[in-house]
Amino acid sequence: METRRRVGDRCEEINVDEGRVRGAQENLIDGLTATQLARTFKALSDPTRVRIISALSHSELCVHELAACLGMSQSAVSHQLRTLREMRLVRFRKEGRHVYYTLDDEHIHDLFHRGLEHIEHS
Repeated sequence: METRRRVGDRCEEINVDEGRVRGAQENLIDGLTATQLARTFKALSDPTRVRIISALSHSELCVHELAACLGMSQSAVSHQLRTLREMRLVRFRKEGRHVYYTLDDEHIHDLFHRGLEHIEHS
């Protein structure tokens, strides 16, 4: 393995290992997948939406319960829930006159908790 001295954040020498480049290219995601993943992370870039995900990671809640939990208006919470629904991060079910929200699936729960682990590790 070649050792490189670094100046700031750049290698001092330019030496491309074609095998490593090929390996990276073979595992590189396609453009459409990258766009979809970027949109998911963009949806999670808003602190209010992250707090909604946090609340829903523990139990399903209706919009009024979420509003009370977050100290926000029902309208503001509904707006954020619409974005989260469009990105398939949350889903809802109707029960009588109530609409209950929950995380769309276990992947979202895992993504949220892995993110927490990452920032707690730093």
